[in-house]
Amino acid sequence: MKDLILQKIAEIEKEENIRILHAVESGSRAWGFPSPDSDYDVRFIYVRPPEFYLKLEKTRDVIELPINDMLDINGWDLKKTLQLLHSSNPTLFEWMSSPIVYRQTEFIDQLLPIMDAYFSCKSGLYHYLSMAERNYKEFLLGDMAKVKKYFYVLRPILACKWILRTSKKPPMLFSELADAELDEALKPTIDRLLDLKMNAPEIKEVPRIIEINQYIDRTIEDLKVQIAAFPAEHRADWAPLNQLFLQTLLDSTTPVSEDERIDLAAESVLRRYRSAFEELAK
Repeated sequence: MKDLILQKIAEIEKEENIRILHAVESGSRAWGFPSPDSDYDVRFIYVRPPEFYLKLEKTRDVIELPINDMLDINGWDLKKTLQLLHSSNPTLFEWMSSPIVYRQTEFIDQLLPIMDAYFSCKSGLYHYLSMAERNYKEFLLGDMAKVKKYFYVLRPILACKWILRTSKKPPMLFSELADAELDEALKPTIDRLLDLKMNAPEIKEVPRIIEINQYIDRTIEDLKVQIAAFPAEHRADWAPLNQLFLQTLLDSTTPVSEDERIDLAAESVLRRYRSAFEELAK
């Protein structure tokens, strides 16, 4: 599947006239609990030629390509990405924390050192709390529930607890969150449910698990109180993001392969030597 994903990434670059700066897996595979039939959710950041950003008309800043039932590929434009980073978009922080990376460029080496300055604990807390509460009400209050939906509630709850404890962005892997934040008494139950999730189809349902539902009920209410009292942070400056945006545009005028980059660099060196010899010969 990785070879197919890399092929699709290359095709998208050619068809859309873009350069993909970073591509990762998101969703259950990146969270560490895929089912045998889980699809692949590929997410990427891309940049277009500089002239695209000088147009007066509004331009589309996302690419959405559901390929088939097993492969879903979506991407954000560079400008949109940096704007969302300034507003501390939690989804972007998750992409950048994904343990499964399909494409990485020098852009990430410039982005990662400045990202933490833009993480807002308050925004992250409200994002994950809203996700947990919405999924809980929609999927876990009936007599039967899909196994995966329990993790779509538990993971954001644990992410909230991580942020409240550390004041840092939460890790991507569910196992890391559970080890650090889940009540010890509940871990055996969650371990059994996790094993079922990873060894059964996506549609697998189980009777409502009272022990987990009670934990979710009381934890959500407790989180609401703690989050309301959590102080808001000062938003970081635009300057580093503006600088990164402009530098990336300068570096990305034309998508080229690594071999082509080496050839261009060698050609540049030869030109400099040729000029030097011509000067000596005068």
